[in-house]
Amino acid sequence: MRQGIYARSIKRKLDMALAGGALIALSPVMAVTAWQVRRKLGSPVLFTQLRPGKNEKIFKMYKFRTMTDERDADGKLLPDEKRLTEFGKFLRESSLDELPELFNILKGDMSIVGPRPQLVRDMVFMTKAQRRRHRVAQGLTGLAQVNGRNNLSWEDKLAYDQQYVKKVTFLGDLRIVLCTVGNVLKKADVNTEGMATAEDLGDYLLRTGQVDQDTYDRKQRIAAGLCEKNR
Repeated sequence: MRQGIYARSIKRKLDMALAGGALIALSPVMAVTAWQVRRKLGSPVLFTQLRPGKNEKIFKMYKFRTMTDERDADGKLLPDEKRLTEFGKFLRESSLDELPELFNILKGDMSIVGPRPQLVRDMVFMTKAQRRRHRVAQGLTGLAQVNGRNNLSWEDKLAYDQQYVKKVTFLGDLRIVLCTVGNVLKKADVNTEGMATAEDLGDYLLRTGQVDQDTYDRKQRIAAGLCEKNR
């Protein structure tokens, strides 16, 4: 992985300046969004989830919640498509649900541009080569997000991530940011076609026969252990 002066010393400073400025400029939008989430979906307003970051250090990522906590008679959460409301879909399509990640950027958990932080249970199913995506800070947006986002196959998504980490440049990041703005305005590729939410990597590999049930169960236990250790 090649790292020039931009990746080594400028990128982090630029992240802090842009994230801080965005938080100030967007504070009214975030306040209204938080109020609407509280009114329409209840508390807590923020949804937090453990994600692997740079060097696979697990951190807590913040988002505005987009789903209810509706459960069945046994107390289990209903499927995502049952809990994702029209308001939640609007938050996702407009990317307003992502705004609290600006705090993650200020904390140093994330960058503005980089591979999107996937779930811990996705990471454990990645190959050694695919896990190289964690050599850099994970991003609010990334190369995969401007080339299909959730409508990419897992293979293509992870290939774009590997392509990004090979050479991180200012002009490359600038192009990704500008393309992201266009995609947000067009509300492009928010969800995987035919699904309310993106499919987990492990579920995809099991469904397509690339892992067997025993491997799937074993790696899910590994992911659960990592999450429990980092709560």
